[in-house]
Amino acid sequence: MRLDRILSNLPRFNRQEVRQLIASGRVKVDGHCSRDPRLDVSLFNRVELDDQLVQAGKTARYFMLNKPIGVVSATEHPAHQTVIDLLNEPDKHELHLAGRLDLNTSGLLLITNDGQWSRRVTQPVSKQAKVYWVSTEQPIEAHYAETFAAGIYFKFEDLTTLPARLEILAPYNARLWLYEGRYHQVKRMFGHFQNKVIGLHREHVGAITLDPQLAPGEYRALTRAEIASV
Repeated sequence: MRLDRILSNLPRFNRQEVRQLIASGRVKVDGHCSRDPRLDVSLFNRVELDDQLVQAGKTARYFMLNKPIGVVSATEHPAHQTVIDLLNEPDKHELHLAGRLDLNTSGLLLITNDGQWSRRVTQPVSKQAKVYWVSTEQPIEAHYAETFAAGIYFKFEDLTTLPARLEILAPYNARLWLYEGRYHQVKRMFGHFQNKVIGLHREHVGAITLDPQLAPGEYRALTRAEIASV
């Protein structure tokens, strides 16, 4: 929200008075004087007027979780344990998921209260590769890679998937790089070849790699470098 709109919510000032306050240098954002009424201010910024606190500014929080199979990627669910249930954090109801994993998919899940950051993680335009280890029921043939790279048409959405990279590791195992997150996308892509996915585990999101020290269900805060990589 713009700085002038935040201050306009104060009952004692109208819009014109707010602009005068800002122009006179009486408003600080994160400790620095701001004379720009159009300054974009988030929930994480501290705003003061004449040293009077207007907005305390929330602490941005970022976590990686090793999601176990059988846990729902949701903030709440009537029948299943959710990934938020696994967190021992204050005010965890304020957190949301930066992308999701299916019930039977395990691995790296990112959780935050920073909406702009999570959008950068999930939007295809950001080109943050999601890397999966895949296990299949039938052997994975070499020609799969060409088809994945060209894109596969999904009739239900009437779209073609973005180019994806497939690296065959063993007859029944592969590593897959995706740049979008369609509904059951990995299973549907392999389903194009009538080959059922029986194991799916996410290893990376962009430059963020699942910490090998995290057991299923465990989590940790992201480092500054990991946060900045998105």
